[in-house]
Amino acid sequence: MAATELAPVLPRIVAVGYRRLNKLLQELAPEVTDRARVDVVDMGFEQAVARIQAMQANQVVDVVVSAGSNGGYLRQHLDVPVVLVKVGGFDVMRALAQARQRSPHVALVSFDPGDERTQADLAALADLTDWPLVQRRYRTEEEARAAVQELAALGIEVLVGPGLVADLAEAAGLQSVFLYSSESVRQALEDAVEVARTARIEQAKRERLEAILGQLSDGVIAVDRHDRVQAINPRMAEWLGVSPEAWVGHLLAEVGPELSAQGVLRSGQPEPEHLERVQGRGLIVSRMPIHEQGVLTGAIVTCQDPIRIQRVDRHIRARASRQGSGRRHTLEQFTGSSAAAQQVREMAAQCATSDAAVLITGESGTGKELIAQAIHQASARRDMPFVALNCGALSESLLESELFGYEDGAFTGARKGGKVGLFEAAHRGSLLLDEIGDMPLSLQTRLLRVLQEREVTRLGATEPTPVNVRVMAATHHDLMGLVKAGRFRLDLYYRLHILGVRLPALRERRADLSDIARTLMRRLGQGATPPHSELWIGALMQAAQHHDWPGNVRELENLLERIVVHAAGLPQRQAQPLGLTQALACLAQWAPELPMDRVVAGQVSRVQATVASGGAQLAERARIEAALQAHQGDREAAARSLGMSRTTLWRKLKSAG
Repeated sequence: MAATELAPVLPRIVAVGYRRLNKLLQELAPEVTDRARVDVVDMGFEQAVARIQAMQANQVVDVVVSAGSNGGYLRQHLDVPVVLVKVGGFDVMRALAQARQRSPHVALVSFDPGDERTQADLAALADLTDWPLVQRRYRTEEEARAAVQELAALGIEVLVGPGLVADLAEAAGLQSVFLYSSESVRQALEDAVEVARTARIEQAKRERLEAILGQLSDGVIAVDRHDRVQAINPRMAEWLGVSPEAWVGHLLAEVGPELSAQGVLRSGQPEPEHLERVQGRGLIVSRMPIHEQGVLTGAIVTCQDPIRIQRVDRHIRARASRQGSGRRHTLEQFTGSSAAAQQVREMAAQCATSDAAVLITGESGTGKELIAQAIHQASARRDMPFVALNCGALSESLLESELFGYEDGAFTGARKGGKVGLFEAAHRGSLLLDEIGDMPLSLQTRLLRVLQEREVTRLGATEPTPVNVRVMAATHHDLMGLVKAGRFRLDLYYRLHILGVRLPALRERRADLSDIARTLMRRLGQGATPPHSELWIGALMQAAQHHDWPGNVRELENLLERIVVHAAGLPQRQAQPLGLTQALACLAQWAPELPMDRVVAGQVSRVQATVASGGAQLAERARIEAALQAHQGDREAAARSLGMSRTTLWRKLKSAG
C-alpha cells in the first residue's frame, strides 16, 4: 500500500445483550473483526439507546445486533439498522430436548416480533412433537414477567426462552434453558456485517452523487416514480431560493409545480430543452425518465441558465477565433517575389527560431499581424495559443484588466469569479501587442515589469502568477520619436526591440501588386477565382500606375472586394467587358480615388457614357453576336436580320474589337 493511501475505515457494529447473550456475543465477535469493529454492550432498553447515541457522537454506528424484546425496543428508538438474532427450528428443538431431560413440565416463552410467519413456524413445530407444548409469547418485559408467573402457577418446572425469560425464570425459582444457539448468534453477526457493507456501498454512492451534483453549474432535481423529490442540488436550491431539506420528500407538483415531472413519469418519454419561467426566472428546462432494469423508477429535471449558455457560446466563439487566427497565416502567405518581400520572409523566419521579443514596424495595412501570426506558426510555440490585442482600441482601465486580468471583487462591476488576463491566456504561446505606441505610460511600466519578471499580478491580487509568453509588438509609429517626446519608455523600447521586422509599404514593392491582387481575389472568391479576375486585375494595374496606396494591402483588398461586388451586379452580357477600355471605364466609376493618367482618362471618357447609361453598345454587340450565332456565322444573313448592310456590320464588329 502506498504511503499516501488511506486504509478503509471498518464498519462499526454494536452488539447488545444481557448475561447469556452477552457471553455468546463476546465469544463470537472476534470471528468478524477482520471485516468490522464490534462493540459488545451489556445493557438494554433505555440504557442501551442512550449508550449507542453517545457512541454515535464519536463515530458512526452502522448496525446494531440484539435479540428479543430488547432488540424490538432498539428498533423503535434508534435510526440505525437493528439485526435481530433469529430463532430457528433447530434451536427450539435442541432447547426443548434439553428441557425435557430435566422435567416433563416444560414451556416455551418466545419474543413475538409481530411476524405471522414466525408464529406459523412455531405452531407447525408444536404439531411435530408427540407431547403437548405449552407456549407463551411476549413483546415487553412486563408481558414476559406475567407469562413466567402464570406458567409457574400452572406447575411448569422448566422454561425455554431468551435471556430475559431465563433470568425471570430463575428469579421465580424455576429452571431455564437458553434459547439462542451459537450458530444463530454467529449468523446474526454475519448478517450485520453484510448489512453494514451494503449500507457503506450505498452511502458511498450517495456521497459521490451529492459531490457531483454539488459541483454542477446546472440545477438538478431527482424524483421517484410518484414525482416525490429525492434530491436537489445546491445550484437548483439557490435559484429557487429554498433549502434542499424543505423540498426532499415532498411532491414536486406541490412545492414546484412549474418543474413537475408528472408528464415524463406518465409517458416514459424525455422532454427536450425548452425555455420556461420558474418562479419568475427564465430557465432552460429538460426532463429525462430514469429506467432501472427496464422499469421506470423516477425522473431527472435539469435546469440551465440561458445567460450562462450565451456567455459560454460567446467565449467558445471568441476563443476559436483567436486560436484560428493564430493558425491561419504562414510566411508563404506574405505574397511577393520582390527583394523587399523576400527580405521580410527571411527576417521573420529568423525571428521564429528564437523566443526573444519582436518589434514589427510598418504603415497601417502592410500586414503586421499577418507576420506576427506567421512567426508564431513557424516557431516551436505553434501548437499553443496566439492572442492579439489592439492597445489603441481600449481605454486605459479596460486595457489594464484585459492584459493582466482581475480577481473577484477587484472593482465595481468586476465579473464574479474574476477574469483571466491575456498574458495568462497566452501562456506558453505568443501575445501580439498591436499599436503598442498608443499604450498609456502608466501601463508601460507594468508591462515592463511583466517582461522582466516573467510573472503577472491580477488586479486585486497579492500573489503573482508565472507566465511563459513570447511577446511581439507592432506599431506604425516612430517609437524613438515617441521616446524623445516623452510618450514612450526607452527601457520598454529596448525590451521590445530585441528582434525587429520592418514591413515595406505597398508603393515600395509595386512589382508584387499583381501577385498580391491575385491572392486576394482567390480569398474573396473563397478559394475559387472570381470570373474575369485577370481582366479586372490588369485594368487595376493600369489605372493605379501613379497611385501611392496610402492604405497599403488593406486598401488594395478593399478595392478588389468593391470590384467583385460591382462586377457581379453588371447586366448579364456586361459581366464580360468588351475589353480593357470598358473595364477602365468601370473602375473610373467605382474607384474615383485612382489617379488615372491622361491617356487612360481619354480612353475612359469615350466609353464612360456608355457604361453609365446602361451599356447600349454592349447591348448592340449582344444582338450582333446572337444574329451571327443564329445564322452559323453567315454575316450577310445576319446583316439582313439586323436591318443593316454587310459593310455596316463589318464596321461595328471591327470597332468592338
